Amino acid sequence: MQKRRLWIWNLLLGFTITVCVLAFVSHSKNWIKLKDGHMRILSGFYIKTLDFTELDSVEMIDKLPPMIRLNGFSAFDKGKGIYREFKDSLTEKKVYVFIDNFANPKIRLVKKDADQLFLNLKDSLETAQLFEFFKAKASADER
Repeated sequence: MQKRRLWIWNLLLGFTITVCVLAFVSHSKNWIKLKDGHMRILSGFYIKTLDFTELDSVEMIDKLPPMIRLNGFSAFDKGKGIYREFKDSLTEKKVYVFIDNFANPKIRLVKKDADQLFLNLKDSLETAQLFEFFKAKASADER
């Protein structure tokens, strides 16, 4: 006698595979949405909104400073999550990291309240264009 699978198990399996594929796609790159006065960056479970009037400094760096990972992940050339710098271990200042390629230069954004955000994209030319955009926004807000 042949057993029939219950349809609920097939539905549950299909739902699980769909959720896993969606999670992989959402973590596969940084999804950036630029609006008039702010930027929203989404990468998987991590969402950060940055108001351009809060920018204190923008710079391009080659290497990330030493940090402690509070939550997040690093896999292959990607690193995403919330970190804390070693030198600032007494306070709870969070550092947001959205790195798509560790080998390429990274944009370091510092807000006026000293929160930091490190960001880069897979393509170094797109990262350079984004850096110029942030630099223009930061200098426009200083005026």
